[in-house]
Amino acid sequence: MITATIGEDRALLLVGPVRGLAQEARETVEALREFAPTTVGLGLSEEEMRGLINYFVAAEAEPVVPLTATETSEVEGLVRFGEVRVPNPAFVDVLSWCVASQIPAEPLDPNDEHSAALFTEHIGYMALVRRTVGERRVARNPPRSSTADEFALAWDREISRGRGSRELAQARDRHFARGVGRLRATGPRLGLVVDRERFESIRTLLENGVPPAMDAEP
Repeated sequence: MITATIGEDRALLLVGPVRGLAQEARETVEALREFAPTTVGLGLSEEEMRGLINYFVAAEAEPVVPLTATETSEVEGLVRFGEVRVPNPAFVDVLSWCVASQIPAEPLDPNDEHSAALFTEHIGYMALVRRTVGERRVARNPPRSSTADEFALAWDREISRGRGSRELAQARDRHFARGVGRLRATGPRLGLVVDRERFESIRTLLENGVPPAMDAEP
């Protein structure tokens, strides 16, 4: 897990846990608890957040989560570093903590309609082929990293090699950062949680300012 406080007033905490690791989920909640945010923003879409709340936070029993071959390989690669849970326990645990603490939580990633528009804009046929090949390659040969942090970054590099994939990720991060700007009006202290591989990009956007919106909106 990596963290950073942003702004001269240090009123914004950005947390980047490695996706899947239970220990990093616990550390993420503890970091937020110590920071005491008035609102929490998450690297999730509206639909993703609603699904986590309905099926994992508010449910009496968690459903079985089917995994793709790529997701299974990622889990198998991560178990060297500790207990692994799916779906991403950092978001599930943070949402549970927000509900229990009565702290508002907001999804800051594009919704499904906007995500589809961004995907169509940035991922052409060849970019789709490269993404598919990258996913199959990393599923067959997961990174042999010495830490969970290195594993998460190496995994993302393998899948997002092409320019289209990088541009898609950047567009999603810009949308997130613009949402943070809107969210700051809701309270003096914001806690933000994103997957580890997005941390540096989003921190740069928040520290340097977000470019004007040029992405397709729903």
